Amino acid sequence: MPGSDQFDPRKLTRRDALKLSGLTLGGLAFGGVDLITGGAQAAEDCPDCSGVVCPDGPTCNWDSPAQAQRYSYFDQLPRFVPFSDSTATTIVPLRDDEMRITFMGSAIPPRTRAQNMMSIFVEVGWDPDTQLPLDQFVFDCGSGVCANYGAMNVGFGRMNKIFLTHLHGDHMSDLTHIYCFGPSADRKSPLFVWGPGPSGVKNPNYNPADPSGGPEYYEDGTRVFCERLRAACRWHTESFSFQTTSYRAYVPPTREDWGLPCDPVPVDHDRADDGYAMIPIELAFDWDNPTERVAYDNPTTGVKITAYPVIHDRQGSIAYKLEWNGLSMIFTGDTKPEWLTVEQARNGNRGVDVLIHEMVPPAQVWAMKSTNSDTLPSLTDPSVLNMQTVQNSSHSPQGAFGYFLSQIQPRPRLTVATHFPTADDTVACAMQSVEEHCLVYQGNLPTWADQVRNAARITWSFDLMVISVTPDRITEQQGYVQDFGFSATYQPPPGTKGNPDGFNTPKYHKPGETGGPAGDAYAQINTATQICACNPDGTCNYREDGY
Repeated sequence: MPGSDQFDPRKLTRRDALKLSGLTLGGLAFGGVDLITGGAQAAEDCPDCSGVVCPDGPTCNWDSPAQAQRYSYFDQLPRFVPFSDSTATTIVPLRDDEMRITFMGSAIPPRTRAQNMMSIFVEVGWDPDTQLPLDQFVFDCGSGVCANYGAMNVGFGRMNKIFLTHLHGDHMSDLTHIYCFGPSADRKSPLFVWGPGPSGVKNPNYNPADPSGGPEYYEDGTRVFCERLRAACRWHTESFSFQTTSYRAYVPPTREDWGLPCDPVPVDHDRADDGYAMIPIELAFDWDNPTERVAYDNPTTGVKITAYPVIHDRQGSIAYKLEWNGLSMIFTGDTKPEWLTVEQARNGNRGVDVLIHEMVPPAQVWAMKSTNSDTLPSLTDPSVLNMQTVQNSSHSPQGAFGYFLSQIQPRPRLTVATHFPTADDTVACAMQSVEEHCLVYQGNLPTWADQVRNAARITWSFDLMVISVTPDRITEQQGYVQDFGFSATYQPPPGTKGNPDGFNTPKYHKPGETGGPAGDAYAQINTATQICACNPDGTCNYREDGY
């Protein structure tokens, strides 16, 4: 069967395992285990599988429109209400030993309204003094996810640390919204953005004799991305800077405070205490010999986040591992199946608590769903061949996901398939493919048979899925939100609650006035053609108070 150990890396040399993965590393340790021995060697493609005979795939059912328009498993999960009356901040408290993971986006393009693009929010621990989590992080922020953040009571002030796995639009598009509107709300401090360094991929059109072909290497790392995004948003940031964008009590973190791999320096000469400062933390890799990098290691909160390379579309895609208080989580972002995540998930034979890994449907199913059809196209149809090309460059289809999971011992306490068009029909088909390789079950509690078989617990993510992780239990819940709500609860920055003077003077302010309320709403506009609320003769045109 496909789940045989013919290509089990435990029965291959590490050098051979890396040949199969198409990625080579030299003399590195991942998760406490040496990945290979000896020096680096050239990457090699996988063998040609055109002559390989595999068993027939599972027969999937695409005849039910109802199954294509619902995800019954999610609907049956217990509710998580994100607003609490028990805390001053209205944030639902965490246990001292709890990590909470919320999927604010979970889909792959071209999914429509059911799911937004990728983003997860991770909170750890609880500070009884501030009534806030000890630490919190955004991993990716694809298009549309900010509405879910607000609905789940996560305001901009809690979204100040963003970790990007790569720079595809479905993983970073809402960074513009987070950056631009954060200082208008409660993020009166800089936005920190982690991500990969330059890809190092040579421009194939480069010609030193013809400048129209472009540079030999593009500037495509996170620092340049942030520099140009900041410049592109200049009109917005200036126009909103009649409001206060910083507060007096803020002390910018140093490299040592957060265990950063570089000094935290804003792009474009912004002040290091301002909400419109954007600070990239670029994780540069030597792609011929990539190493695990520490991205964040905070001695105060105890959170450590490391990054390592994955295989997706272009050199530069990375995954993150978060470790805190004995708990661990891996978020791969987008990737083909590869051995580095296997080693990271084995974690020196300690395993991980939650492994969040992308999964896509087979190219044939992907093409069918993308064309709004309920009939599978031929395997030679151009739409299928196009999706196959995308899959080969970028993604882990459901069968490969099953084989990948079968290689991880000990099993993750919970494996989450994400970046997937989740519905009853697609999940049922994917479950069949995974079970061809690995015994799995879905649900908060395993049966006796599942435990005996060493089955892996698996679930498929969906927008507003909440995963609570403690040493004794992992619980899946569904966020219960108001579709017609407005925003998360405002969290006053330290020293500003009931104290307008706790804010710094806005950039565009009334002459001679200082402090937060001193902003001048008229400083940047020409009011010559405005329609006034009242006339010189004392008659009223409209109410100045807005009514």
